[in-house]
Amino acid sequence: MIKEFIKGMDLSTLLEVERCGGKFYDHGVPGDAMDILRSYGMNLVRLRLWNDPFDEKGNSYGAGGSDIETTLALAKRAKEKGVGWMLDFHYSDFWADPGKQIPPKAWRGKDADQLEEAVYDYTREILKRCAREDVLPQIVAVGNELSNGLLWEQGRTPNYRNIARFVSAGVRAVREAEAEACENAKKIDPAAQGGDGISVMLHLDNGGNNALYRSWFDAYFANGGADFDCIGLSYYPFWHGPLDMLRQNMDDIAVRYRKDLIVTEISMGYTMEDYCAYEKLEPQERKGMATRRELVEQIDYPMTPEGQLDFMRDVLRIIREVPEGRGKGFCYWEPAWIPVPGSGWATEAACAYIRESGPGGNEWANQALFDYDGNALPALEVIRDF
Repeated sequence: MIKEFIKGMDLSTLLEVERCGGKFYDHGVPGDAMDILRSYGMNLVRLRLWNDPFDEKGNSYGAGGSDIETTLALAKRAKEKGVGWMLDFHYSDFWADPGKQIPPKAWRGKDADQLEEAVYDYTREILKRCAREDVLPQIVAVGNELSNGLLWEQGRTPNYRNIARFVSAGVRAVREAEAEACENAKKIDPAAQGGDGISVMLHLDNGGNNALYRSWFDAYFANGGADFDCIGLSYYPFWHGPLDMLRQNMDDIAVRYRKDLIVTEISMGYTMEDYCAYEKLEPQERKGMATRRELVEQIDYPMTPEGQLDFMRDVLRIIREVPEGRGKGFCYWEPAWIPVPGSGWATEAACAYIRESGPGGNEWANQALFDYDGNALPALEVIRDF
């Protein structure tokens, strides 16, 4: 169902960055970040969704505040600009990744049967709202970085029976939403074909770890997991090994599972210069930079604008060369999360929810596709011209 090579951007924090004063420029000309990225080839916006990212007093968890209102506002903005979108269900009230998969507050205490039902009901409810507001996504990721499962502890690896149940509930909900949208389109126009439909994605991290992907998907299918359309991979060179490992994994799983592949999260730093002056936080309040020096030493590319450009060029080549044409594109993670006061990884309320002490600074600004002042970086030209 994925026909166009995806040049995607995760812009989940964009509204927050703008509210906090972030500005964007292309060769010195100010502009809307979405417009600038679209001019460099962006054709998909990836947006995460958290169930209820607020504490009992209504304090936001921050990091973009990715509730349904925020997510739909960004999706509508993308649609107005002729850009599609991917909906990334976390099934949590805040970040879900291999290190934490915390059930939403409203789902605490539920057993496996109840969680399966909750995933289905919530997924259907969200997609019904998307349909009502005429902004159905083109791709839906059922869960985020599912390498260690979801909805812990019930759905934590190695309990693949529950993982398959929970994920399959989400897949069923997406398939039903897709069928319903097709029927509604035919009621309006009997000749309508229903468009290209919704592609269902399952997404793991550590895109260079072939053993992980083989063991996870083998176990998922062995436990009756519902079929889906594409595999999403996260790949960060400072955590997930050299690019050859990504290439080898993609080449293998494309043939093994006959699924389309999207590098759903990727980034590369362009500087090691700190951005503390931009955040205006005390040292103890800062999260720190995502690529610490001991990690940078493992990367084959320098942390410079040119290094970022070369990295993206090589990544694009690897995706294009996946067997059977199954390399369908990428989504760059948070290219517009520039450092501004008030936009950080987690608020005090969020840290209480995930039981971490913080701090909550940006952490990611040196990975963006705009520099600290909001200027478009040269790597965007490689993306545009690919």
